[in-house]
Amino acid sequence: MPRKFPWLPAVIVLLLLCGTGFFSKSAGRRREIQPNYGGIFRLKSFTDVYRTELDPASPDSFIFLSEQIYDGLVRLNKNLHIQPALAEYWEISSDKKVYTFYLRQGVKFHHGKELVADDVKYSLERLLDKETNSPYYQFFVNRVDGAVDFREERADHVKGYKVVNDLTFEMHLTKPFVSALYLMSMNFCKILPREKVTEEGRDFFRRPSGTGPFMFDFWVRTTKLEIAGLRLKQNSEYFEGRPYLDGIEFCSLFTIDHFYNREIDAIPILSRRLLDSEFQLFEDGPLTHYFLGMSCQISPLNRASVRKAISYGFDKQAIVEAARDIKYHRAPTDNYIPSHLPGFFPPHEGEPFNLEKAKDLLQREGFSEQDKFPRVTVYFESPRTDWKHKIYRELRDQLRDMGIDSRQDFYDSPEELKSTRKPYLIFVERKMSFPDPEDMVRPLFHSKSIFNVFEYVNTNLDRLLQMAEVERSWKKRINLFHKIEELLFADIPAIPLFSHQNRVAIQPYVRGVEYPSLGFYYLDAKKIWLDK
Repeated sequence: MPRKFPWLPAVIVLLLLCGTGFFSKSAGRRREIQPNYGGIFRLKSFTDVYRTELDPASPDSFIFLSEQIYDGLVRLNKNLHIQPALAEYWEISSDKKVYTFYLRQGVKFHHGKELVADDVKYSLERLLDKETNSPYYQFFVNRVDGAVDFREERADHVKGYKVVNDLTFEMHLTKPFVSALYLMSMNFCKILPREKVTEEGRDFFRRPSGTGPFMFDFWVRTTKLEIAGLRLKQNSEYFEGRPYLDGIEFCSLFTIDHFYNREIDAIPILSRRLLDSEFQLFEDGPLTHYFLGMSCQISPLNRASVRKAISYGFDKQAIVEAARDIKYHRAPTDNYIPSHLPGFFPPHEGEPFNLEKAKDLLQREGFSEQDKFPRVTVYFESPRTDWKHKIYRELRDQLRDMGIDSRQDFYDSPEELKSTRKPYLIFVERKMSFPDPEDMVRPLFHSKSIFNVFEYVNTNLDRLLQMAEVERSWKKRINLFHKIEELLFADIPAIPLFSHQNRVAIQPYVRGVEYPSLGFYYLDAKKIWLDK
């Protein structure tokens, strides 16, 4: 019999203790409030333009909707701990290269078909298929046995994805990867019904079928019949029990007046009035960071001493003020790896803003009124927005105070930047795809990464990343990333500017909200109920 988790009884006890209901004071004593069934949970999307993509493998899909319609093999709880989902339990081989997932029996897709291991194999292979055009293939292509051959169409299946029987699936890795389960918990690893997707093709995603707690009901349309949102309805046969809500309505047309009138239940912070009210306020975990990168292979920014000097001259708080948007909480950061991740708290405190020190160090590097620093281009990713112009104006003024002239430009692809030979700075957003320090470091700073637009090369960092990739001990792996961060602090290929968190207001009568560390879009709506 496969060994189950020894901590499972403790988790069950904890859940029973924590999940016994909500309490209110009545007649001087505590009274348990039982959750109510029924009602539609209505929330405004963060974007004013609604995206109709419901394929979880696409970056254009709303993560919140994927989390309600589909399930993965595993999921993360609010404390970033791995928990069972479609896989009831799993085993990891002694060499940490084979993961065996044992699926729950009797789980059904919304159209009635039972989940089998072949659906799992198909869904994960689909991420690697070039026709799917998913950027998330990069997380698997060099880690799963046979993934490269499948991706390059030298094989018709992925050797490392194996169906043992209808309820058992194996994943064979080319080398150990301690964060494999974190990766499998992400929104793009949702399981789709193989037969229905292959039969319907792209039409499947017009009315998709998953195993999740809510199922597609209808598109919400404007008077001109343009799609502006989506209605989901309760999956009464959900394997963890039917949700409390009858449905969910997710729409871009909802306004702050709808919220004040209690016609909708959740909304991004669109007004300061929402911050000073009786509403429940939530913020994401700070897993999105903004950086100001430097062209590390182009003189004079190819000298770490010059990059260090410039880093002293930026007032991050002033940049945050320029980037202010009431919908988001943005705070200055000195960290390359978000301090919210396990093992990275308390956060690193960098050198404080010191313009005079920056100017003095630049002078020591040979730059003066007579020998000016060459003009730099400050790049932003397209499209052009007023927000980016505001940030540039602040950067421009601070660079000018250091004696550096600049101009603004935009780029469409990393290749454009790598073809220029003049010094540049680049404003970069990095939103983590899964909660692992590698997902922040490798894309931005590994010498071979296509996203390393700074052209930063440090063989020691590459070596430490390679060691971290196969390290089986979580503690030792975290120590390797601390060493990596020390290299980045010394080299300054990019300056960490600020973290970014979504802010949401929720009506006081909305109960059962467990705000996830990964942010609002991972909200577990099946636990929500309306106490009206």
